[in-house]
Order: sequence, then structure tokens, then C-alpha cells
Amino acid sequence: MSNTHADKHATFTPLRIAVVTVSDTRTEETDKSGTYLVDAVTAAGHTLVEKRIVKDDTYKLRAVVATHIADDAVQAVLLTGGTGFTFRDNTVTAVTPLLDMHIEGFGELFRALSHAEIGCSTIQSRAFAGLSNGTIVFCMPGSPGACKTAWEGIVAQQLDSRHKPCNFVDKLKKV
Repeated sequence: MSNTHADKHATFTPLRIAVVTVSDTRTEETDKSGTYLVDAVTAAGHTLVEKRIVKDDTYKLRAVVATHIADDAVQAVLLTGGTGFTFRDNTVTAVTPLLDMHIEGFGELFRALSHAEIGCSTIQSRAFAGLSNGTIVFCMPGSPGACKTAWEGIVAQQLDSRHKPCNFVDKLKKV
């Protein structure tokens, strides 16, 4: 999706981004959502720091995300999976305590965009985002379509220093 609110005279600032797939069943070969995000991140001109799959376990996931937040070289973490309404969906429980500030608008806007695609089923998405230690964390559903909706409709613009009137780049740690 084009950045329709881009300042054509501004300079693009590439970010250092980690992609984490939350799943008990996916492998590198079957992880279409993680692969989509990796491709989107690199196509946009950002640097992929790490891509990994983590079991949908509260403490294992929290440890991975906390490590990225503490890492001076990681400015953004994109998570896919674990945001639904089953007992194995632990992303909200794992990540929420790590956030210094919540970005309520991300979940709200994601569900609004998603409604156009999947109707009222979008209410079962607990997509959310926040800031912690100068790192932005976006937590998206596990389907490739949901990742595409989030990336194209929100994340790409908010991680683009040229997007106006505002984006999150100036709020992230400098590397």
C-alpha cells in the first residue's frame, strides 16, 4: 500500500525490526504469516534483526519479547499469533506487563479495517500494541490475511519516518 500521507522531501529512516511468530504448530516451512512480515519489513527498507517461532507459552514468549525490548539494537517487534480467544492464546498475557504505554488505537483501527474483510468475526481479535524502552511492539493475529491488513493499513505507515502528520519513528530508541 502506498504511503498517501508521506512527506516527499523527508528522509526514510530504516528501523531494526524483529519478527516473532507465536505458535505451537508452525514451522519455518509453514509459517506464512511470519514470512509475510519478514518480506514486508525488508521490502519497506527496514533491517530484519531476527525472525523466530516461539511456542505459545506465556513465560517463553515473555522472555523473548523482553529480550528484544532490552536490546539496544531492536526498535520494533512484530508478533503474529496468540491473540485469539482460546486458552492457548497467550500473547496478551505474556506481552501486556512488559509495555510502558499501550497504543489503544492500534487494536481499534485493526478491528475496523478487519471488519471490512471478515465482518463481525473481528471482535474475536485481541490485536494490540504498545511502547516499552523505546521499542514499539505490534501484536497481530496469526493469519497471513490479518498480518497483511495490519501491515498495509497501519504498521507500515507508523514505522515510516516520512508518514505525516505523525508516526512512531521519533519515539523509538536510536541505534
